[in-house]
Amino acid sequence: MADNNRLVYSTEHGQIAKHGQDNKLAHGKRNQKRKQHPSSAPNIKNPAKQGVRIRREAKGRGGKTVCVIDGLNMPQTELKNLLKCLKSKLGTGGAIKNGSIEIQGDHREKLLSLLAAEGHKAKLAGG
Repeated sequence: MADNNRLVYSTEHGQIAKHGQDNKLAHGKRNQKRKQHPSSAPNIKNPAKQGVRIRREAKGRGGKTVCVIDGLNMPQTELKNLLKCLKSKLGTGGAIKNGSIEIQGDHREKLLSLLAAEGHKAKLAGG
């Protein structure tokens, strides 16, 4: 009966370990490292040799489809100008993320012809 004042749960201090247990053991699975998801940009060994690629993505976007243009070795200001031109010609939205241009919707064929008109040799990637 002398052990009636033992603290069982408290929101003030978080989980409480039993005597003799390490804090790591008390928390169990929460301290394990979580799986690292790879970034959406593929690992390209030599981007200059790879060229410009246009691919379609829908994962992680709530079912929305975007076209990603990779391999454009241009300064940020030129990327912004190209993005603005593509968005106005396609009538859609877009953004620059991690040095790649993302255009909302599936416009791969149109993007291929627009990039060719701008002087960029591009290829379709993926299925």
